[in-house]
Amino acid sequence: MATGLREGMAAIAQKGLLQAQEEMLETNKKNNRLYIGIPKETSFQECRIPLTPLSVALLVNCGHRVVIEAGAGMGANFSDTEYSEQGAEISYNTKEVWQADIIVKIAPATLDEIGLMHKGQTLFSALQTGTLKESYLKALLQKKINAICFEKIRDEGKVLSVVRAMGEIVGAASIFIAAEYLSSTYGGKGLMLGGFTGVPPTEIVILGAGTVGEYAARTALSLGAEVKVFDSSIFKLRRLQNNLGSRVFTSVMQPIVLDKAITSCDVVIGAIRSEHGRSPCVVTEETIARMKPHAVLVDVSIDQGGCFETSEVTNHKDPVFVKHGVIHYGVPNIASRVPRTASYALTNVFAPILVDIGEMGGLMPLVWKKAGIREALYTYNGNLTDKDLAERFKLPYKNLELLVVANQ
Repeated sequence: MATGLREGMAAIAQKGLLQAQEEMLETNKKNNRLYIGIPKETSFQECRIPLTPLSVALLVNCGHRVVIEAGAGMGANFSDTEYSEQGAEISYNTKEVWQADIIVKIAPATLDEIGLMHKGQTLFSALQTGTLKESYLKALLQKKINAICFEKIRDEGKVLSVVRAMGEIVGAASIFIAAEYLSSTYGGKGLMLGGFTGVPPTEIVILGAGTVGEYAARTALSLGAEVKVFDSSIFKLRRLQNNLGSRVFTSVMQPIVLDKAITSCDVVIGAIRSEHGRSPCVVTEETIARMKPHAVLVDVSIDQGGCFETSEVTNHKDPVFVKHGVIHYGVPNIASRVPRTASYALTNVFAPILVDIGEMGGLMPLVWKKAGIREALYTYNGNLTDKDLAERFKLPYKNLELLVVANQ
C-alpha cells in the first residue's frame, strides 16, 4: 500500500509538472538550454572529472552551454584545449563557474564553494555520508540548492550506476595493485600472480562478494591466480559464481576456515561494505601477525573504517606501510589512481542525465519520470527530502512527493 501510494503521488506530481512543461516546450527550444559548470576539484588527490571532452561535445550540440574551470581535466589528462575544441568555455574565474545553473563535480562542495552558489541551483556530486557534517546540509538548505547524490542514482535495472561503475574499476585495480607489491621492486616476495607450468599459482583471498569482490575475482582468475571468496551472504556468493561463469572457492565467514585461508595466502583483498556506518572488522591483528612474510593486504573498505584491525588510511603518494611483516595498502580513493578510465565511466552516467534534463525542460520532470533520480535527490527548494539524513542530524524532513503536489 505504501509503495502504491508513493507511486500515485509521484504520478500526480509528474502530471502537474509536465502540463506546465508542454507550454514551455512549444515556445522556443532555446528555453531548454542548460548552463552547466564543471569546477576544478579541490579535494585531496581527487583527479577525476565528471564529463569528458566528447560528452561536452554532445551537450554543446544539443544547444547547452558548458563552462569548465581551467585545469579541471588535467588530473585525468584532459587538456583545456581538448575541451575548448569540443565547444566548452574555459574559465579562469572560479566564481564564474559556480554561477552555472547546474554544477557537476566529484567531491562534495566545500562550505566556501557553496558560498559561491546562488539560490535554486542544481548540484550533482558525491555525498560521502561517512564524513558528512550538519553544516554542509544547512548551507545547501539555506541556498535552496537542489542537490543530487550521484552515489544513490539508480538505472532502469535499479542498480546504483556510479557505485557499480566505480566498484568494477576498483575491484580490478586492487588486483593490479597487489601484483605491484608482490614484486621485489616494491619490497614484496618477488611473485607473479599467474600460474606457470610447474609453478604453483599465487593464492588470493577476497573478503566480500559484491561488485568490488566480483571484479577482483574476475581479474585474478584471468591472470591465473588461485582465488577464495568469503562473504556472509549466500545470495551474493551464488550470484558471484553465476556472474563469473566458473567455479571458484566460496565460503561464508566461518572464523576457522577464514583464519586458515588468510594465514596461508599471498594476497588479501578487503572489499566488505556496510549499508550504514562502519564496515565490519572481520580480521584481527593476531591473524595478520601469522600471515606469510611480505604478503600483501589491500583494504578497499578503508573509507568506511576498514575490515582489518591493522588497517590505516594512506594516500597515493605514500600508499603502503608494513606491519607484522605484511604490506598494507590503505588508499581510500583507488579510482583516482586511474582517473581517465574512471572519468569515462562517470561521464557515461552523467551525460545522458544532463541531456534528459534539457529535453524535458528541467530537473523536476526528470525526477518524477525516473525513480532512480528521485531517490538520489536529498535537498529540494530548501527542504531536506532524505529521511535517513533527517533522522541522523535531527533536522526537519519533508516528503518530496507531498511537497511538490502541495505546490501544484
